[in-house]
Amino acid sequence: MNHPSRDSGLQVWIDWLLSLHAQEIDMGLARVSKIAKKLKVSRPAPFVISVAGTNGKGSSVAMLSSILDSANYCVGTYTSPHILRYNERIQINGKMVSDQEIVDAFLEIELSRGDTKLTYFEFSTLAALLIFKHKQVDVAVLEVGLGGRLDAVNLVDADAALICAIDVDHVEWLGNDRSVIATEKAGITRSGKPAVCSDPNPPESLTEYAKIHQVPFTFLGRDFEFVQNQQACQSAQALGEGWSVSFKAEAVDLNWPEFQGRTLPLPSLQGDFQLQNAAGVLALLAKVQATLPVSFDAVCNGLRMTSHPGRLQLLNINEQAWLIDVAHNPQSAEVLADYLAQSRSRQTYQAIFSVLSDKDSLPMVEKLKPFVDTWFVADLAIPRATSVMALKDLLISAGVCESKIVTLESIQTAVVQAANDKTMPVLVWGSFFTVSQTLTALNNRDWL
Repeated sequence: MNHPSRDSGLQVWIDWLLSLHAQEIDMGLARVSKIAKKLKVSRPAPFVISVAGTNGKGSSVAMLSSILDSANYCVGTYTSPHILRYNERIQINGKMVSDQEIVDAFLEIELSRGDTKLTYFEFSTLAALLIFKHKQVDVAVLEVGLGGRLDAVNLVDADAALICAIDVDHVEWLGNDRSVIATEKAGITRSGKPAVCSDPNPPESLTEYAKIHQVPFTFLGRDFEFVQNQQACQSAQALGEGWSVSFKAEAVDLNWPEFQGRTLPLPSLQGDFQLQNAAGVLALLAKVQATLPVSFDAVCNGLRMTSHPGRLQLLNINEQAWLIDVAHNPQSAEVLADYLAQSRSRQTYQAIFSVLSDKDSLPMVEKLKPFVDTWFVADLAIPRATSVMALKDLLISAGVCESKIVTLESIQTAVVQAANDKTMPVLVWGSFFTVSQTLTALNNRDWL
């Protein structure tokens, strides 16, 4: 494949990057740190926040970005994976950077790397750091891609770290021991730098890590808590208010008097579990107020304005209700199931479902089975995809009646099939790729 130039399109560059390294994932910081030093991007912003976790990190990044934007900071966010456009990964104050800015960053990296091989994700990470440096952002919020300690994002020494819900995922890389996984994620923290964990039940290994490495960790339940005030919800329903965060008196570094006793607006993101994510975000902001002061009004506005597509995303497609969610492991599937169980309508769905072959998929299906009548399944046609027959066997193993399973050649075909019955809503879930291919199909038909 010919070497792309500055005049090559972004997709040409992406295709070329994917062909460079034989392995999609190649953990370790040696290669990417070497190039980061050459490019002088190891410090991409005056203040850096790293966010890790199995579930909830994308939503937490979105809330952090929205709140800091409302406080008039210039905020660069780096997330993965994207759903529709690669540019979603690199944003400044909630707006995707241009194709040309990314291409220019890729070219600068390519001219600096020499014979050092970099993965697609490592190129992406360096590109984000370069763009943040060139744009002179005030704050960089970096989402860890996989694990933490050996993830490319960890080449940057974060000024503060947030660890969200911890569960078993990416078993082939991180193992199936939640304690070990928690320690890997704790690798994004730095001695003496503030860190927050918003998992209400973190493994003890996280506390031990904090002690050994002298990380001033703040834990949900121990140092801060949140409560959804139903009375406040009813009295202020029009304003969308009804929850609060409180900091324990013993947590001396969580002194934020402006918040004491005040009711907050519910996050714009759907699902009660978002309060857990939001509480972690506010605890982190409380710990860094001396450096990044944020007003109560900025927090309220930021929570109301947060946007994060693909997470309990409600769509109306030709007068048919669609619910789109990237749930792709047992923990996130349970969250999705809880949301459906609490739904006032308690409807039964048609599901467009596909999952990657390396996921713990049986408990995922078992959690969602009570809410699905018909299953439309298709091969995602990418590496790590599960074949149609394997998907069918999976559903049958979970107790789904074979007559309720429709095997199709593509997600695009599944979208058309599901749209045929307007009387039944559609649930799309199982993988970021399932959501991406579904939204692409809907776009192609001008249904969005």
